[in-house]
Amino acid sequence: MARSAVADQPVRRGSDYAVLSRQISEAGLLERRPGRYAARIALTAAPFLAGWAVVVAVGNSWAQLLMAVGMAVATTQVAFLGHDAGHRQMFRRRGPSELAGLLAGNLAVGLSYGWWVDKHNRHHANPNHTDEDPDVGGGALVWTHEQAAATPAYLRWLARRQAWLFFPMLLLEGMHLHVASVRALVGRSGGGWRTPMRHRGVEGLLLVAHAVGYLGLLFTVMSPAKALAFIAIHQGLFGLYMGCAFAPNHKGMPMPTDSDDLDYLRKQVLTSRNVRGGRFVDVALGGLNYQIEHHLFPNMPRGNLRRAQPIVSAYCAEIGVPYAETGLVESYRQALAHLHEVGRPLRG
Repeated sequence: MARSAVADQPVRRGSDYAVLSRQISEAGLLERRPGRYAARIALTAAPFLAGWAVVVAVGNSWAQLLMAVGMAVATTQVAFLGHDAGHRQMFRRRGPSELAGLLAGNLAVGLSYGWWVDKHNRHHANPNHTDEDPDVGGGALVWTHEQAAATPAYLRWLARRQAWLFFPMLLLEGMHLHVASVRALVGRSGGGWRTPMRHRGVEGLLLVAHAVGYLGLLFTVMSPAKALAFIAIHQGLFGLYMGCAFAPNHKGMPMPTDSDDLDYLRKQVLTSRNVRGGRFVDVALGGLNYQIEHHLFPNMPRGNLRRAQPIVSAYCAEIGVPYAETGLVESYRQALAHLHEVGRPLRG
């Protein structure tokens, strides 16, 4: 079914995207909203900083485990700001965008901003393409029957059960992101750096500052056992929240290959899925629930995505391009169903 959605598209598309882009631009939806973003940054940073102040005030208490839950939510919301900065949704100029991204990503969350931007840009360029999109490359999870067939023997047990293990595995995603950031920072290949970064030295200093501040604060205000429990809950739920925010967007959607002749508009729309749910879902998913609009216009400010949605959906209906939109629970069901189907040959 996913494969046919790609194959059924006509070969000649002309300037379909140019027409849509003109409509979006005339509606003023690509204009930056510095005032709105200043308020969003303040409303996101305040709970984050206040939460760490409460952690210090609570001290050596098992009540810190509840604080770890709240801080996982606050940390993910800060990470969403780093995502927006990486797409220059906040500021048109590179300098202020990179400063915001480095502060939100490296210092506050402990993730390499440069590594994430490189990885995420490759995802945006070729979403759901197994050879080009790093988010669906072979690894702990497999996304195609070809990847499943090539799975090493020691990972086949996991691949057979990956739909059932998907959410538990996300509890490790937070630590994986930290490790991947450090590896990207220091990794070399062929005499050069493996991952391009504009501010490698600054990123390294900020990651060290984050680690020293994070671990120093926790092990100062609470016992080692409580600090380790806090870290496990905080990082586990941070990874789970991040995974739950990104999983509904593309998993289970068509996966184009080099043989598919798709223009930019169809490449982005056919591989993406929107999630309904109103203002609460908008905040909870950091605007990523408007994934189609975000992929078509990555630098569109988050607050404008909701206004762009009816324009994009109407235009897709006009030119006959399928526009996928579903509820949050259904989006997870479709993603898990895809994972389960991909692992079917290994179960046989």
